[in-house]
Amino acid sequence: MPNRIKRKKPIIAIDGPAGAGKTTIARLLACRLGFTYIDTGAMYRVVAVRAHEEGINSGDENRLESLCRKIDIIFRTTEEENRIFLNGEDYSEKIRKPFVGQITSQVSAKPNIRETMVSLQRKMGGNGAVVMEGRDIGTVVFPDAEFKFYLDASSETRGKRRYLELKAKNEDVPLDEIIKEIKDRDERDASRIHSPLKKAEDAVYIDTSDMAIEEVVRTMLEVIKRTGLSL
Repeated sequence: MPNRIKRKKPIIAIDGPAGAGKTTIARLLACRLGFTYIDTGAMYRVVAVRAHEEGINSGDENRLESLCRKIDIIFRTTEEENRIFLNGEDYSEKIRKPFVGQITSQVSAKPNIRETMVSLQRKMGGNGAVVMEGRDIGTVVFPDAEFKFYLDASSETRGKRRYLELKAKNEDVPLDEIIKEIKDRDERDASRIHSPLKKAEDAVYIDTSDMAIEEVVRTMLEVIKRTGLSL
């Protein structure tokens, strides 16, 4: 286990694949604790969308890195929703378009991009009192986090969740297509050389397939409170 920096308030790291419920659960957990919520996956999605808007190829590391260094990302979070702003513009809806997942995987796999973004994420959360979620928070960004969780669910369950989200927004995407995209995303994220998706050895594993959101949040709060750390 890594040496831990003594912080006044802890860092809570939440990792796991797409569709495991990380975003909703992390947001609720942060609000219950009065912590700042940081969605690192959304940060990579913002970079991917902005690169797409500027016509930057996902393989052009130099231009992507330059883009990362000039962006200003701000989160505004309540228990009901999380909004993400890039240079003052709300990108919350843009980053959830179906096509964004694939280009995000391509962009986030670039070592230069991850190094730049990890540096930004450490700056945002280094003082503690944050709930940060993504793919490599407990393994790379904050291996010394006081609490680590790995949320998972079957690809079929995650695909159905995404399908219902899109259907609620009147976006008609076949369920089998969504499940395939999720499986492909899992393979890309887990097999990339730089910061692959994996469970930290000391992370608490939670399978959310048959759990309600509130049940997952309660389980995590119980783990946190059992330590007796000041929150």
